[in-house]
Amino acid sequence: MKTFGGPALFLDRNDINTDEIIPAKYLTENSKLALKPFILEDLKLPGFDPVRDTQGVGVVVTRSNFGCGSSREHAVWVFEVNDINVVIGESFARIFRQNMFNCGMPAIELGKDDLDALFGLGDKVEISIDIETETLTAKGNKEIACGFSLNSFDKDLVKAGGWLAYADKKY
Repeated sequence: MKTFGGPALFLDRNDINTDEIIPAKYLTENSKLALKPFILEDLKLPGFDPVRDTQGVGVVVTRSNFGCGSSREHAVWVFEVNDINVVIGESFARIFRQNMFNCGMPAIELGKDDLDALFGLGDKVEISIDIETETLTAKGNKEIACGFSLNSFDKDLVKAGGWLAYADKKY
């Protein structure tokens, strides 16, 4: 099974929408890889530079209602082609969340206290995710661990590598 985690990018805002994740003007691209340079291009946060800040990132940590807006798989694909394999937040827009699992990537929901603890770890944070034990470990200015839960179907999708791989095995 694929491992999940890596250096974290913290996006400290609620309601980051799919147009901020990947602007609509790029939805005519005919490959996932063509989306790569445009990740988070329209996201406006103080001090945030999408080109600089997304390099080498494996995990996005954010707040609530992440991925709201239109129902496009492109918002997940742009993370996938940039080697971001996990998004952690308090809540996700329903379709974005399911698109994550359909692509074999976990969308991990944590409570506000656990998220605040992650945001308090400083600038250089490494996060690892254990899908089997449903445990997240983060190392920054200290180390913390917390649990999360996935329903069995979402866990099976992640373990299989996404919906297509899951369907190939099951059907």
